[in-house]
Amino acid sequence: MTPSPSHSPESSSSPDRLWALIPCAGTGSRSGADGPKQYQVVAGRPMVLHTLAAFAQVERLAGTLVVVSAEDTFFDAVNATVLVAACGGPTRAASVFNGLNALLEQGAAPTDWVLVHDAARCLITPQQINALIDACLPDAVGGLLALKLPDTLKSERGGRVATTVERHDKWLAQTPQMFRIAALQQALLAAGDAVTDESSALEFMGQQPLLVEGSAQNFKVTYRQDFALAEAVLHSRGAALGSGAERS
Repeated sequence: MTPSPSHSPESSSSPDRLWALIPCAGTGSRSGADGPKQYQVVAGRPMVLHTLAAFAQVERLAGTLVVVSAEDTFFDAVNATVLVAACGGPTRAASVFNGLNALLEQGAAPTDWVLVHDAARCLITPQQINALIDACLPDAVGGLLALKLPDTLKSERGGRVATTVERHDKWLAQTPQMFRIAALQQALLAAGDAVTDESSALEFMGQQPLLVEGSAQNFKVTYRQDFALAEAVLHSRGAALGSGAERS
């Protein structure tokens, strides 16, 4: 991974802005879907379009950039008002790092904030995104949506329970995860491709990202059975909107 070249004084002197970055170069091998899972139709449209629709309702964002693989043509036929960068890497960390460089090339400043979100977390809401922004803007490090672990956690050895893990201080990491562009770049360079989320990279640098309570509905569609659950939630939200109920 190679850092982007330096930027003009005009971009660096502008007020700090907020950008969304959606890595969308995965193959979805665990989902059992025919093709990348982010493009599978859920509740009437490809899953990633539900994700992008939520971010489109967050007015504070300066823009949204989607990172796809070099051979991906999905967005060629989609009328989506997002930036698309065909710079996906072999790992999530590489795709995010390349996407950060692409944002800088589009005029983002190194001190701007970036919210990195999984394309397959299609149940995220604008309210949750705004809650993360509100919590992180005054924070020196940034943070992530997360959920306190609700279930008893076991560690395994040879297919049997080895021990029960204390859960009172355990959280399930979610996305978006919000950090300064330059800080996240430096952390990803130092931590390498093995990290599976942006918070892990900042933690590698000795930082302690802020935990912002998320929602159990903001799960990542990963396995075959997750598609039906995501579809049910999206349909229920549509029904609630149709009846005049407030979306949460």
